[in-house]
Amino acid sequence: MLAYIVRRLLEMIPVLLVVSLLVFGFIKLLPGDPARIYAGADASIEAVETARQQLGLNDPLPQQYVNWLSGLFKGDLGVTYRTQQPVIEVISKSFMPTMWLALAGFAWSVVLGLLIGVVSALKRGKWQDWALMSFAVGGISMPPFWLGLLLIQFVAMPFGVFSVSGFNQPSDIILPALTLGASVAAVMARFTRSAFLEVAQEDYVRTARSKGLRNRLVTWKHVMRNALIPVITMLGLQFGFLLGGSIVVESVFSWPGLGWLLIESIKTQDQPVIQALVMLFVFEFIVINLLVDLLYAVVNPAIRLR
Repeated sequence: MLAYIVRRLLEMIPVLLVVSLLVFGFIKLLPGDPARIYAGADASIEAVETARQQLGLNDPLPQQYVNWLSGLFKGDLGVTYRTQQPVIEVISKSFMPTMWLALAGFAWSVVLGLLIGVVSALKRGKWQDWALMSFAVGGISMPPFWLGLLLIQFVAMPFGVFSVSGFNQPSDIILPALTLGASVAAVMARFTRSAFLEVAQEDYVRTARSKGLRNRLVTWKHVMRNALIPVITMLGLQFGFLLGGSIVVESVFSWPGLGWLLIESIKTQDQPVIQALVMLFVFEFIVINLLVDLLYAVVNPAIRLR
């Protein structure tokens, strides 16, 4: 197990290097003069040139990339062009709101998605199955930004109970979390139902029932445990989706997280912040995939990681 973890961590390095090269190249293709943005719109030519020297923009592109990459590994992400604050401080302030939002959306969507999926599988072919799967299809089909606008229009504004902007009190997270997790709950419900029904038709499940074991014992000990294995993969991927999908939801609810910060940085062409955020999202997704692989052994010890 330890050797597998070390190998996966080493495999992350070339992936991150390739992504960093792509991100750096894409940023350099963006329109606008970084020195002008850094110095200000009303800055003199001399001030702009001084800013260009400070930012190392006169260096060859390979040298700029190496300088940025070395700073990245040291934790020095540079400074923002607009406020001249360290990028790592700006990101740190927005990290926890995004993490709380992702965890809240993930928690309710997993519980509801698993519950709907299992109940739908147990009631296969009945009206409950049809109703629950219709709900799941609706959740998948509705874009998060549209659901967010509907919740604002028909829940927040008429009743005045929930805030629709910012994160000032714990209750402010309810509507954004519902919006963020709706599609995940729907996907989880359909995937859980399919996995549950597939495992329920396996020979060892039929054998267990033929031996006279109670249906409830067979369902939870044999079917549910093995059906969770592919579901765990989906859980990891969906959590990565929540971190990325929060960009749209944070924009709708003016949530002060990483997604909102990325949108604002794109608007203001704050290149160091954009670069750092993209690298952070990629790193998070890779780590989540590693954790998902490790969870396989917890759910089913028969699985061997090699």
